[in-house]
Amino acid sequence: MGVRDATNYLLFNNPVASGVWGFLSSSKSKTAAITQQAASQTTKVVAETLPPMWKLLGSNRHILKIAGLSGATAVMLGAYGAHHHFRIGDDKERDPKTIFEMTNRYHFMHSLALLAAPLARKPYLTTILITSGMVLFCGTCYYISFTNDRQVGKFTPVGGFLLIFGWLSFIL
Repeated sequence: MGVRDATNYLLFNNPVASGVWGFLSSSKSKTAAITQQAASQTTKVVAETLPPMWKLLGSNRHILKIAGLSGATAVMLGAYGAHHHFRIGDDKERDPKTIFEMTNRYHFMHSLALLAAPLARKPYLTTILITSGMVLFCGTCYYISFTNDRQVGKFTPVGGFLLIFGWLSFIL
């Protein structure tokens, strides 16, 4: 008898081990049934006592819709910008492709920030500041990168300040 056979006999094939393994396998199906029943009961109780997450947000749910719309717009503009042929003005100006990439990153970041706006103490103020900041900052930067018309650039800093104030509104 080799080591493998001896181990096999000690663990599985002797009369005591066979009885233990038989008992465990028969009680295993009973345990699984009890566990499954308890899990389904727990799920039912939780579903009855806790409302869905969107109901917990109450009237702030439309802020999430704005965040979703902003995020979708960022994706669409990102896809458009990835295939757009940017015109470079002169050597003194920033590259429109670089402006676009920076703007798209800011747009995404602030779309995600809007998801947290319902958690702020003043969610509507936070939403208004971040949304208007994105429109002025990202909107003017997108316009500059696509058209190379820099006349709207004077509004970009106003949008930047609104974004800063939007972030600061989380600490009010």
